Amino acid sequence: MADPGPARPARKRTRSNQSDTMHRSRQLGAALLGLGILAAGLSATAQTRGLVFRNTVTGEPLDVTQGKEGGRDTAAVKAFLATGANAYIDDKSCLRNGESLYATSCSGCHGHLAEGKLGPGLNDNYWTYPANAEDKGLFETIFGGANSMMGPHNENLTPDEMLQVIAWIRHLYTGPVKDAVWLNEAQRKAYTPYKQGETFAKDAPGQCKPLE
Repeated sequence: MADPGPARPARKRTRSNQSDTMHRSRQLGAALLGLGILAAGLSATAQTRGLVFRNTVTGEPLDVTQGKEGGRDTAAVKAFLATGANAYIDDKSCLRNGESLYATSCSGCHGHLAEGKLGPGLNDNYWTYPANAEDKGLFETIFGGANSMMGPHNENLTPDEMLQVIAWIRHLYTGPVKDAVWLNEAQRKAYTPYKQGETFAKDAPGQCKPLE
């Protein structure tokens, strides 16, 4: 067996090597700290943004900042984008506006009373797109469009106007109250099916100003 010879002395760590190691350690610490701050920031941003709205057909995210200008800074829209709850559902001033907006933007296809025409009916408990049973889903369909003749309405209606249209569509509902998932408990107790001929005063008090 060959003689391995005398053992080599261990190499002493130089001051330069120690400095490099400390520098790399600081860099790693800074990187980990940066990742932690980024993760916290992303989490906070996601919470601030609230719900994610998606195209009814493709499921792709909708950019609700696009489209007709205005109608995005109202309290009702901010709350809706965060929670999906429509504050206009039983507000008479908003129903007054919603009736007019629906007549010009929706009735040609869905009928004057949402009974269905070229497009499906919207006043009962059957939904072509089941997600439309909730206000978030109906908003997504109005904003981004769907199949067939249902094109997007984000160029001719603001988000606030869409909430008023949704309020009117819900007001036209004639189905069982148990299926009216957009109503809260108090609204369910006060619910009565729509009766043709109902009107709302032009100066009805509420959250929505008269349309210009």
